[in-house]
Amino acid sequence: MQRRQFTTLVAASALAAPTIAQETIRIRLAHSLSTSEPAHLAAEFFAKNVAQRSNNRIQIQVFPSEQLGSGKDVNEMIRQGANVMNITDPGYLSDFVPDIGVLNGPYLISDPKDYMKLLASGWYKETEKKLETAGFRLVMANGFFGQRHLIASKAVRKPEDMSGMTVRVPPNTMFVETFKAMGARPTTVQWSEVYNALQQNVVAGAEAPLGSLWGSKLHEVRKFISMTGHFTAFVMWPINAGYFNKLSADTQKILLEEGMRAGNEMTRLTLELQNDYVNKFKAAGVQFVPDVDLAAFQKVTSSVYKAFPKWTPGLHETVLAAMR
Repeated sequence: MQRRQFTTLVAASALAAPTIAQETIRIRLAHSLSTSEPAHLAAEFFAKNVAQRSNNRIQIQVFPSEQLGSGKDVNEMIRQGANVMNITDPGYLSDFVPDIGVLNGPYLISDPKDYMKLLASGWYKETEKKLETAGFRLVMANGFFGQRHLIASKAVRKPEDMSGMTVRVPPNTMFVETFKAMGARPTTVQWSEVYNALQQNVVAGAEAPLGSLWGSKLHEVRKFISMTGHFTAFVMWPINAGYFNKLSADTQKILLEEGMRAGNEMTRLTLELQNDYVNKFKAAGVQFVPDVDLAAFQKVTSSVYKAFPKWTPGLHETVLAAMR
């Protein structure tokens, strides 16, 4: 009788174990970008390395071009517990933890190395804990997405050149407030629809890193790229925190270490391909506008950092100090 009770207890304990067993683990990794971009190449790099390192026990399937839905929709799926990852950015995650949105601020970061200082700071570590409380565990946070520039039907050299211009921006507050401060009229359009929006003159311009502008073929409908460099962008890969915590320690280790490695690979590719994209654009008839008055743009967008009442007081100053 005691032996039977012990056997039953062991079986019940196994069923209640908090970790996912060693069967095949399948995780979807979604994004809104084309398959030619460094972000996608880094995702494929991650999937390959995770599979090799785990002897195919952990399988990452990459879904580009909003196949699983918009970025906001996928983040909500993650928050609700789906075993999905997303290539997203601090602006979208600020819907859940407002303070992290400061990382998307205009003219905040001039060098990717400054961003790495932020990731090592006490401020970032506390913010990452808040994300976990909100339901997100970051598998990768160090992927350099590139400086974001403006593609439009005319050259833009100073804020006055953008007065009244309708510019497509992602559906998050930092982008909206930044382009309002520049004098433009920001309009939220899903990235998968931006080509048509430009073609049909729903918007006059759009902004993104060079790789994304090229990957979406926006040069076919607009011929001026003004090097505004308004955001120095990094992406993050969240997964549901509860799901991640149920994975074995070995599986967590593989995902985090290979995530960091993929972020480094994305940064390398982004930096390496910049001149290649410039040459491709020029061959396609695009005119670059390098003589942008960056100081004027920085001045008019400085007010953006006061537009977020949910931020911790002094947040901008705290982040600047962490990069020194």
